[in-house]
Amino acid sequence: MQNITLADIYTARECLKGVIHHTDLVPNTTLSEMTGSDVYLKLENLQKTGSFKIRGAFNKICNLSSAEKQAGVIASSAGNHAQGVALAASTYGIRSTIVMPTCAPLAKITATKSYGANVVLHGNVYDDAYAKAMEIQKETGATFIHPFDDPYVIAGQGTIALEILDELPAVDAILIPIGGGGIVAGIAIAAKAIKPSVKIIGVEPANAASMRESSQAGKIITLSSANTIADGIAVKTPGTLTYDIVKEYVDEFVTVEEDEIANAILILMERCKLIAEGAGAASVAALLNSKVNLPGKKIAAVISGGNIDVNMLSRIVDKGLAKAGRKTELTTIIPDKPGQLQGLLKSIGDLSANVVEVHHNRIRSEVELGSARVDLVLETQDSEHLASIIQELIKKGYCVQRI
Repeated sequence: MQNITLADIYTARECLKGVIHHTDLVPNTTLSEMTGSDVYLKLENLQKTGSFKIRGAFNKICNLSSAEKQAGVIASSAGNHAQGVALAASTYGIRSTIVMPTCAPLAKITATKSYGANVVLHGNVYDDAYAKAMEIQKETGATFIHPFDDPYVIAGQGTIALEILDELPAVDAILIPIGGGGIVAGIAIAAKAIKPSVKIIGVEPANAASMRESSQAGKIITLSSANTIADGIAVKTPGTLTYDIVKEYVDEFVTVEEDEIANAILILMERCKLIAEGAGAASVAALLNSKVNLPGKKIAAVISGGNIDVNMLSRIVDKGLAKAGRKTELTTIIPDKPGQLQGLLKSIGDLSANVVEVHHNRIRSEVELGSARVDLVLETQDSEHLASIIQELIKKGYCVQRI
């Protein structure tokens, strides 16, 4: 199978029955009010293994020959395809080896191992892991399970479109994250076959927009780097098969910046009560930052995965709070006398800010004798609240600076 058809995608759905979750497509009032569109979220972050990737991986392994299964399977992945392949392989009693970038989130590495795979860490991005996996494949003769450039994988991912259109036939546009192109290719084939008028919009990180660059150049382009917090779509070279499909079916490409992705993760968590990884939040980042303007239209945004490392999530939350003026670091100089620090903290408390950290230092070289430097981490309501706190402290005689 090389030319993927709607029939192939329906066949994949039969293969996946009883294996995957039929994830919810939920209307989201918060995002609808913020964007002016009628926004629905396709929650593949709640899919088995935490990502849509199980759909394509299982469909591929379901269709392997007996000889291919006997040889064992090998895959390269930033983490989500890894888990899909590992789970599918263990279901069929097949040996699996997964090569992952060394910077892959620990949560994804641990989960892949828990599904029974032998994990090999190599390189900094997916493309490095792919090259290593091909070396191992030649040495061992294992069957390679490509994460995106494979007809069965693409057909499996396309089952997402069937679910969206079953539940929301009136959908006007579908927003889909793009890495190598497997999910956007599968969804586009199915959606355009069922409803040709639906608009397919691909979303990429500005730091890893390999599919957009390739489409603009009219040939497959390899980026020099793909450094993004959206590790699931950090792909320097798009697939050959997916490139041809995307060129035919995708209506528009948009890119999102790293801060926009981080802010989308924060809003999904705080306002929508959803945990999304960087790739999973890309479609929402595009909506929130007016990269897609379809007022009043019904938009299905695919939240492709929720496998985010807790440490990364913590950093994203802190950075997002700082950008919103809700968490900040201030520094000031006070007399090194009893009661001065207490007075400063009381003034801040009276202004309804919460003091998270205090560092009192009298020995730094820039601090004059008889004085002390105080560094503070504060939680505030928003940027306006923070500005009013700084203004009031200055009125009281404190020389306050943001760090």
